[in-house]
Amino acid sequence: MVRNIVILSGNSHPHLADAVCNMLGVPPGNRILSKFSVGESRCEIRDSVRGKDVFIIQTGGGSVNDHLIELCIMISACKTGSAKRVTAVLPLFPYSRQPDLPYNKVGAPLARPPTEVPKDKYTFESVPATPAPGINKSAGFSKDTDLARAMSRTSLANGIANGIANGSNGLPRTNSENYFNTNGTNGTHGDPQTHSINNHHPSSLSRTGSYTTHDYENPVLISTFQAKPGYKRWVAQAGTLVADLLTCAGADHVVALDLHDPQYQGFFDIPMDNLYGRPLLKRYIQQNIPDYKEAVIVSPDAGGAKRATAIADSLGMDFALIHKERRPTRITDRQNATMMLVGNVANRVCILIDDLADTANTITRAAKLLRKEGATAVFALLTHGVFSGDAIARINASALDKVIVTNSVPQDEHKKLCPKLEVLDVAPIFAEAIRRIHHGESISVLFQYD
Repeated sequence: MVRNIVILSGNSHPHLADAVCNMLGVPPGNRILSKFSVGESRCEIRDSVRGKDVFIIQTGGGSVNDHLIELCIMISACKTGSAKRVTAVLPLFPYSRQPDLPYNKVGAPLARPPTEVPKDKYTFESVPATPAPGINKSAGFSKDTDLARAMSRTSLANGIANGIANGSNGLPRTNSENYFNTNGTNGTHGDPQTHSINNHHPSSLSRTGSYTTHDYENPVLISTFQAKPGYKRWVAQAGTLVADLLTCAGADHVVALDLHDPQYQGFFDIPMDNLYGRPLLKRYIQQNIPDYKEAVIVSPDAGGAKRATAIADSLGMDFALIHKERRPTRITDRQNATMMLVGNVANRVCILIDDLADTANTITRAAKLLRKEGATAVFALLTHGVFSGDAIARINASALDKVIVTNSVPQDEHKKLCPKLEVLDVAPIFAEAIRRIHHGESISVLFQYD
């Protein structure tokens, strides 16, 4: 039994919290976590947490936003109750897939190859081109371009276009002239005769605010400064925001399992432990797959290659990779990812390794490709099985023989709907990690399995 410790559970995964408490010999903390009729979360900690080491278990599956707010409120409540230390335990970390820029069909560099640009001005991935002898540093202007003359020509075209649109003589008008001409009483000090004249010229009213909307009124200017092909539009990075939210709420320590991007740990100013589900998956392969040495470890995408090769190398197994080619063969082609297999899987058992399955589109397409290439059986080993949308129906209709996931996310409902699903328990990993953190022992010893 561990003393001077309080383990609280959120609403996301109470069964996992109960299992951890049973292994540690600690009763679950008494708390009230509900919602008001308006939808706001209500939290009340019934047990004393003064001077205690508090661990709050809340995963990121299901209603992610509600669970995240509940976690922040519980952390704040424990800090207000004078807890010695508050540790947030998140088996599936919310928003962990958004620390980097996600793939976007509109703004991704590979969405459409720039056919109108000479190849010597652009590299495969970067815009503008990588500096080299004989290559211009800017793709927009050459060495002999007079920038001042180009800007003056653009501003002149802007003024002429505005003048034509407003029915004037084509000369650009100043901001003050536009202002006084569009506000007759102010520009003429209330002269009724001038005001009536302005009323007979509705075109003058159309110039209202032209000093701020000239970009939209003059399409010439917009086309002059359009973004070059390959430009990535700015996308909000919610991952850093979640890290700051937990820190500001009062968390002293964060524990997660198999982060989608290990770089996420760098967003925290507090200690952050990333536990690994790799030993659990390795043990399953060794104990449940016959002749596993003859099987092939397959990564369904290039991003998970490092994760899959680590298991393949430690078990002495062969490795294959499925590569997604997102570039269309022609400009008019639709933007679809073409999957290509790198490796030989004919007449062999294939084991797909990935950290997370949300819609299960990637692993089901990968299984279809492996079957097409001659695989005898296809297994999928996943750390986090979110299975949102029609993922369960997709798995049932797929070429997958079995899908093995951990219970970092509640899987009770999924098991009822999917006979191919098998669940591994991660409660022992979290129980031992909590015990070691409480006593100040090393966490890395847990994963020295090679």
